[in-house]
Amino acid sequence: MRTYTGPSAKDVFDVLEARKTDVEKVIRTVPGFASYSLIRTDGGGTSVTVCQDKAGVDRSVEVARDWIRANVSHILASDAPSISEGSIILQLN
Repeated sequence: MRTYTGPSAKDVFDVLEARKTDVEKVIRTVPGFASYSLIRTDGGGTSVTVCQDKAGVDRSVEVARDWIRANVSHILASDAPSISEGSIILQLN
């Protein structure tokens, strides 16, 4: 999970929403990709990537970072996301 907060986070999620097709194309290239969600929150938003293994998760962090740098770094400024990792114990679809 990557959680974006701070004064520019809502603007970042506006761009992510407007360019969700581009985001999808990039995220789907991650090896072992299983699912991806963008969730708006009061303070900004969170992205959740699920992959089949740690290598996929690590790659998703790199891909997300690169996309953010290329597309919204002018908005995000210094408000880097907090990153949390964990193992899924239950996933319902």
